[in-house]
Amino acid sequence: MRLPTLRNLPAFSRLLPLLPLSGKRIAPRATFKLEKVCRLCRKKRQGAAVVEFAVVAPVLLLLVFGMIEFGRMVMVQQIITNASREGARVAVLDNSTRSGVETTVQNYLQSGSISGATITVSPDPPSSAGYGAAVTVNVSVPFNQVSWLSTPMFLGGSTLRATTVMRRETVQ
Repeated sequence: MRLPTLRNLPAFSRLLPLLPLSGKRIAPRATFKLEKVCRLCRKKRQGAAVVEFAVVAPVLLLLVFGMIEFGRMVMVQQIITNASREGARVAVLDNSTRSGVETTVQNYLQSGSISGATITVSPDPPSSAGYGAAVTVNVSVPFNQVSWLSTPMFLGGSTLRATTVMRRETVQ
């Protein structure tokens, strides 16, 4: 049994003589080599992939490095926010000192591989605040010191800051 092809179908065999090819009519049994035409097109496109990659590569690299930089910024911001919160928890306790708060914050930052942060505690010493008074711990770090890229492209001159304010809960 012979499998049907387009040439064997009755409707197609009637239309085949009417199909134009470069202004000429082809005979119903003429063969047309599509592979030869495709090879000719491919010869004219040598180097097209290299040119397309050269156009797309800078945009792709910019996107990748931007994602790395903004991802690191979000991560560092979360770490310094948590560090300031931990410092404020220590600061609201009785007999807390500025150095104790700074040590707590530095230990938290060190576990997140962050160095060079500036820590301020208000009031100084935090134990001098009265019952219900606010104790503030500020942590700030320049993004240049914590970036994974050698020269940050987007956030190079910015400083990441976190502030936590808690009320003293000491005995009156």
